[in-house]
Amino acid sequence: MTVEVRTDDPDLRFAPGATLLTEPASRGPLTVAGMRWHSGTLLLTLAGPDGEVVVDREGADALRNTQLLVPVEELPELDDPDSFYDHQLVGLAAVLPDGTPLGEVTGVRHEGTELLVVRRPGAADLLVPFVSAIVPTVDLAGGRVVVDPPEGLLDL
Repeated sequence: MTVEVRTDDPDLRFAPGATLLTEPASRGPLTVAGMRWHSGTLLLTLAGPDGEVVVDREGADALRNTQLLVPVEELPELDDPDSFYDHQLVGLAAVLPDGTPLGEVTGVRHEGTELLVVRRPGAADLLVPFVSAIVPTVDLAGGRVVVDPPEGLLDL
């Protein structure tokens, strides 16, 4: 199966024997039975929750569009205090510098620059560039991010 890689260390994450959680969860966990690169594309052989290796098109099609996830406890500590894993940001309250609620972080998009997806009640989702000038504070313990939007950002 081909995999769209979204990790900085695919050779470690997808090493044979690695266990991967899935989204939707009902498709996993999966175990990497084999991996190789072909023309810049990662090819995986996976074993399903029953231990059976997926060997045919039907089995592979059943896993199409499955997101492969590393168990949180296996993630390395981040050296940079200003770096965060997506799962740490999702669910945080987004507030303006004066404390006014803006919404909730529901996702992180990686499109050149990271964008926080903020769900606002009664309004369209807001895409906030995740840069220190706009998001000066990430308070994991307090469960919030402070968004200091440039003029016009909230009007989008």
